Amino acid sequence: MNQIQPCIDHSDASIKLPPVGLGLRPEHYQDFISRRQPVDWLEILSDNYLVPGGKPLHFLDEIRKDYPIAMHGVAMNLGSCDPIDFDYLRELRDLIKRVDPLIVSDHLCWTGINHRRLYDLLPLPYTEEAVLHVSERIRRVQDFLGRQITIENLSSYLEPNSPMREWEFVNEIARLADCHLLVDVNNIYVSSRNHGFDPLKYLRGLDGLRVCQLHLAGHSDFGDYCIDTHDQPVCDAVWSLYTEALRLFGPVHTLLERDDLIPEIDVLLKEIQNARHLALETFTGISTNTTGLAEAGSPATW
Repeated sequence: MNQIQPCIDHSDASIKLPPVGLGLRPEHYQDFISRRQPVDWLEILSDNYLVPGGKPLHFLDEIRKDYPIAMHGVAMNLGSCDPIDFDYLRELRDLIKRVDPLIVSDHLCWTGINHRRLYDLLPLPYTEEAVLHVSERIRRVQDFLGRQITIENLSSYLEPNSPMREWEFVNEIARLADCHLLVDVNNIYVSSRNHGFDPLKYLRGLDGLRVCQLHLAGHSDFGDYCIDTHDQPVCDAVWSLYTEALRLFGPVHTLLERDDLIPEIDVLLKEIQNARHLALETFTGISTNTTGLAEAGSPATW
């Protein structure tokens, strides 16, 4: 397996802006079939396409003719003590062959135990034992798939009494497993609100050379705590955290997620436009309004 390459080319002084993508949802299939949208790339939820046929794969095959696709899953169960589900990985490998994705990602969590799927992304203790356990499982998954994967940080609601901070835990797993990092900016913000830590300290503590993707999403704010519902627009605090992530990690691929209360695509395109606006201001120092920025997108290359 090839060694990981830095996501930022420090030798190139030219201005680069991050390709900005959207999570593909069935509500927007026809929007992408009917005409080219000002989106650089799309991300699918892998587990929704592990089927032998039908509408999901039909639309995916049509849409991927025009857009680079990334695959994002929720069922690798990387942190569990259950045996690795190689039947699931075979289905995933078949989909990888079909899609030829930019990236294959999943979450740094466990999703089931005793062969029972709990349909939630559950956090891990930040211990050396967990680091060794999870990194070894990631290496086995990568060997089976024949490629590096990317792991995403969670939002969490209970904080373990652990000797490491979460960003230290994430870094050490990525180092030992030799995998990439997907930094969900909204998840960091949600967890920081729930646990009372500085989200900038989290961002600055990550190994930037392993970060290859950023996620943006909305959440529900209940005052004393937040829940990562993905059913709201990105809030101002998360946009601010995103600009700091761009400064730290460079113009890495950025994705807007929306999983519930899904609006018309034009509403989401305005958020994509805002991400481009903030990136342009971050990397050039030029402040501009967002009018027309959505049209500035071009097909992404990884």
